[in-house]
Order: sequence, then structure tokens, then C-alpha cells
Amino acid sequence: MNNNALIIIGSRWEFELIRNGKRVWQDGFDNLVTTAGLNKLLDATFLTGLASPAWYVGLIDATPTFAAADTSSAHAGWTEDTNYAAATRPAFTMGAIAAGSGSNTASKASFTFNASATIAGAFLIDSSVKGGTSGTLYAEGAFSGGNQAVIAADIMNVTVTLTAQSGTVATSSFMPIKEEVFGEYHP
Repeated sequence: MNNNALIIIGSRWEFELIRNGKRVWQDGFDNLVTTAGLNKLLDATFLTGLASPAWYVGLIDATPTFAAADTSSAHAGWTEDTNYAAATRPAFTMGAIAAGSGSNTASKASFTFNASATIAGAFLIDSSVKGGTSGTLYAEGAFSGGNQAVIAADIMNVTVTLTAQSGTVATSSFMPIKEEVFGEYHP
């Protein structure tokens, strides 16, 4: 049996809903990192070195479905909720990175709702345009406890923790690299 090294990329999202100064709900989830998000990580780390200068949190309404192939302009299983007062998506402001983890715990993304809505989850994107469809969609996910109703003046605070860990995967078979030397096959 062989062990293959790998990097595990993920994120943990925590939500709290404040109504009239009191926390009335909380939830959390581990979410999907999209293929576009993984490509952005590889590009910024190993190819161009160009990282997005800023990231933003958006909210998802209704009952969503997700796919690794989702992008900012094509995500048929969900829609963005824009029933909050700010003119742009709140910034994801990450603190120091240590031990393969970084979060916005010290500066949570905060949404003050200006209408009743049903919130189902959230996403991370490198565009601040509220309701926009450009930029890189890094991650998306739904509340573990189902949809959450909000009303005008409710405040939803969002904490996102991004992680990268090393690990191994045991494999039962190993395919050697094949080599041809002078027309002969040598496995």
C-alpha cells in the first residue's frame, strides 16, 4: 500500500442572527470550494503570483444546490440574496494566518437586512458588486439546519475560517511511470 501526499483545502462558516440586540439563531457549515476557487489558488501560488486583492461575502436565498463547476456567472442551483442595506457585499477581512488557518473572526462580515427574506447560505467571491456576476467564486454552501427567515433590521454576522492541511491518501495500487528506451518498453 502506498501513501500519496495531498493538500486538503476547506472552509468553515459560522452565522449568527441578531434581532433587537439578542442572538436568536446560529448555524454553521463546511462548504464546497469551487473548481474556479481551486484554480485561483493554484494560479496565485504557483503560476502568476497574482492574488485577488480583496474577497467579499455574499448571501444565498431559497433552497440551494451546488456544483463544483459553479462560477460567479453560472450557478443554476441558487441565487444571491440582496435584501440588505449595504450598497456592496461586505468585505472578508482575514486576520493573521497560522497553522494552516486564517479567519475574519476579528472583523466579521455583517449584513443588516432592509426587508424580509429567506437566507439559505453564503459564498465567497472576489467582487464587491452586490448581485454582480463577475469575479472568481471561491466557495459556496448552505446552512446545516435549513433556510432561515429574516426581517428588516435583523443583523447576520458571518465568520469564515479558511484552512489548508496536508494529508495522505492510502492507495492499494500504484501505476509506475512507463519509460521507453530505444523502442523497448520498460515498466
